[in-house]
Amino acid sequence: MKFVKNYRCTLCGREYSKDEKIYTCPECGEKGILDVEYDYEGLKKILTKSYFEHNRDYTMWRYKDVMSIREEDIDKTLKVGWTPLYRSNNLEEKIGIKELYIKDEGLNPTASLKDRASAVAVIKALENNADTIACSSTGNAASSLAGNAARLGLSTVIFVPERAPQGKLAQLLIYGAKVISVKGDYRETFNLSKEAIDHWGWYNRNAAINPHLVEGKKTVAIEIAEQLGWQVPDWVAVSVGDGCTIGGVYRGFYDLLNIGLINRIPKILGVQAKGCCPFYTAYTENEPLKPTDENTIADSISVGIPRNPVKAMRAVEDSKGTWITVSDEAILEAMKTLGSSEGIFGEPAGVAGLAGVFKAVKEGIITKDETVSVIITGNGLKDVKNALKAAGDKIECKPDIEQLKRYLT
Repeated sequence: MKFVKNYRCTLCGREYSKDEKIYTCPECGEKGILDVEYDYEGLKKILTKSYFEHNRDYTMWRYKDVMSIREEDIDKTLKVGWTPLYRSNNLEEKIGIKELYIKDEGLNPTASLKDRASAVAVIKALENNADTIACSSTGNAASSLAGNAARLGLSTVIFVPERAPQGKLAQLLIYGAKVISVKGDYRETFNLSKEAIDHWGWYNRNAAINPHLVEGKKTVAIEIAEQLGWQVPDWVAVSVGDGCTIGGVYRGFYDLLNIGLINRIPKILGVQAKGCCPFYTAYTENEPLKPTDENTIADSISVGIPRNPVKAMRAVEDSKGTWITVSDEAILEAMKTLGSSEGIFGEPAGVAGLAGVFKAVKEGIITKDETVSVIITGNGLKDVKNALKAAGDKIECKPDIEQLKRYLT
């Protein structure tokens, strides 16, 4: 917290002391999401390229000075972050762009980018002397919270819609969470979690409400920049549900620009599933966000009423990026293509960003001389059912070499 100056409401602009224990702006209510503001002049003296060259902490905590946390308990957490950024061996030639980099967030401890937010959440819960932490989730935020909380001895209460994939439910239960499966969609699940959190006073991990969680998610952008030698790509593509991750990606680059470690913010491609695309619709129709159906296999981005619209829309607008949608069929194809071309296994929501890159190149949004980094937000083992749809059928054969020859000919 050393370099935190204050909190600022993204709607009305009011400032609040960093010592206030608030989630949202008291004047604007739940929609008044807060930004954490930093002393960039102070950070410039600490966070230099030389500092990072000599830093041997290869986790997200290497960026702790530009995060809104106390440092006392960070050495007790799971090892989140510093996931690999691969230069494509095969895909960039297939799709016809200059350079493609793949950030594999499925290699975090609970196999998704959401670990970055959850690691911050459990630290903040300890700061607030809480023994129980809760959230609503379509799956990944829930499983990441349960795992990270278990590591620090915190109890968790998790609310998920009944459509949550079995792989993610299995993680929740193994990590010891109390799981509430809500017979409804994500909106109803979120509302019930909010009522329960207010009633019992649990620490709130809901990323759209808690301003500190974006501070964890932004570390994925800082890592991309550092792993590319502080030369950012032309585009960064990310799948979008609630809007918190894309808001964090923008904020990471924004912080680096203000500290002086990069000279520009890359254009951000926000990718939504066609069956659930409130941000894309609002952008193309130039209207406020409206509730939409949640009709996609990409459960982690199936959010009909996004809770963090201001930060998400700002990320695309201020970076001079754009929004795009992809079909479920395109998502399944991207799963197979990524796995067979690069050996990386992403879940449907995890590869939606890549499907968006394929489409953006075809439509000329991304040009052939540009560089792209795509964030694969979660591992494919979280949703084996859809992975099998993407992969195609196996060959069944008797233990007979002649039959095998016929099949393989």
